[in-house]
Amino acid sequence: MAGGKSETPVSLSDRELQIIDLVATGLTNQEIAGKLEISKRTVDNHISNILTKTQTENRVALVRWALQWGKVCLNDVNCCLLPSQIE
Repeated sequence: MAGGKSETPVSLSDRELQIIDLVATGLTNQEIAGKLEISKRTVDNHISNILTKTQTENRVALVRWALQWGKVCLNDVNCCLLPSQIE
């Protein structure tokens, strides 16, 4: 696994994508929990599952993976309107 990234896209739930987006903004697990009104342990579990699914080793590698596969938009980098955002 070169560079700590998955070789193929994976299937992620809407909640997992939401958490990746919040990780990419720099929030801690505790801050994510507060924002989503869920427990920190639930966020910890989601992050662990996401890292496993994406074959990434840490939050930095996860954000890099998410940028590569178009899962997040940061500071106008990798940004496009997804079908659910067009209404």
